[in-house]
Amino acid sequence: MTEHGDPRDLGGLRVPVGRDAYGDRPPPPRFAFDRHTWKEIAHLLLNLPVSLVGFTYVVTVLFTSAWLTVTVIGFPLLAAALMGARLLGRAERARARALLGVRVDEPSRLPMRGSVGFWPQLWMAVKDPVGWRTMLYELIRLPWGVLTFTITLTSLFVLWPVLPYLARGMADVDRAMVRGLLSPSDELERRIAELESDRGVVVDTAAADLRRIERDLHDGAQARLVNLAMGLGLAKEKLTEDPDAAAAMVEEAHGEVKLALQELRDLARGIHPAVLTDRGLDAALSSVATRCTVPVKVTVDLAERPAAAIEGIAYFTVSELLQNVSKHSGARSASVDVWRTDDRLLVQVWDDGRGGASLERGTGMRGLADRLGAVDGLFVVDSPEGGPTTVTAELPWRDRSDAHTGTPRPPRAPRTTAP
Repeated sequence: MTEHGDPRDLGGLRVPVGRDAYGDRPPPPRFAFDRHTWKEIAHLLLNLPVSLVGFTYVVTVLFTSAWLTVTVIGFPLLAAALMGARLLGRAERARARALLGVRVDEPSRLPMRGSVGFWPQLWMAVKDPVGWRTMLYELIRLPWGVLTFTITLTSLFVLWPVLPYLARGMADVDRAMVRGLLSPSDELERRIAELESDRGVVVDTAAADLRRIERDLHDGAQARLVNLAMGLGLAKEKLTEDPDAAAAMVEEAHGEVKLALQELRDLARGIHPAVLTDRGLDAALSSVATRCTVPVKVTVDLAERPAAAIEGIAYFTVSELLQNVSKHSGARSASVDVWRTDDRLLVQVWDDGRGGASLERGTGMRGLADRLGAVDGLFVVDSPEGGPTTVTAELPWRDRSDAHTGTPRPPRAPRTTAP
């Protein structure tokens, strides 16, 4: 888009020359240079030094990476070069935006959070289409930069009456190259790939949950119920022969029934607790906090309840984090804060333990990060050695019912405590 130009008379009316009059196009070139023309001239004169920097960078890193592919540092160097090319592309988009009025959206960052390990991240960076298109842009810019610099500088002294028209034509070529090579045209394909990866995470998580439930039923409640049936059978046989022994067996079976019921309740709570369905996050998280081995302060500031799926993910995230606090943190106190910011649900768990938690060290943390990433969430761990530990989970807000509308809460900074 272009800036507003000077007013011009048009049929007795004063209309601005610029975006309002010509849409996204700059005003037509005129014999008298206006600021749009001077900006285009400045852009064309800068093409040569800028393209020299970009061309030198691309040729150097490509040649070096190709030469070192026989070693272990060739591909990492190429990945780093492509990340650097992204920075060059950002600078070129900023220059085109300032001098040519071309507004191109910034490409999204590489979705590294779904990649586990060094090699998947390296491969994702090496095949990054944004980086490769930026390198192609820098390669073809050098001859074009030499041409535009020469024509523009010569025309300033020799062909200045037609320079506005020449500048407009060459600037339009620059606009076309920026839109064609530096725009995020591959975002749809990348989003599809990311969603496919997230779908795989969801499927794997669901399969793991089903195996866990099957194992818990088989090894726990099912085995206890089998023992109960056998005990009741023996008690039935002894009922007439030895009533006292039968009564003892029935009493033992009664205890087995209580234990089986407790195991079934625990299993049901692990699938989806009834208190969460009936009373929401505040009551459910308070119930989880009571089972933690350290005092936990729970603060839930929500004007309405989110969708059941989002509510369930938030609950199980806090539940697992509090289990980690109980088992590994050595903390004396902890807190859980839940609030809404615009269209995001934020969950923050803090403890004053020994710290040192990270996504790389524990599969539990990595599993939580993958589960949140599958629903476009974020999972951030801040846990320096010596503590404290602050884990922030961010989930997309989805309304449970369109009949109720919550009041968004202003964003607040993550809680930090001096070690």
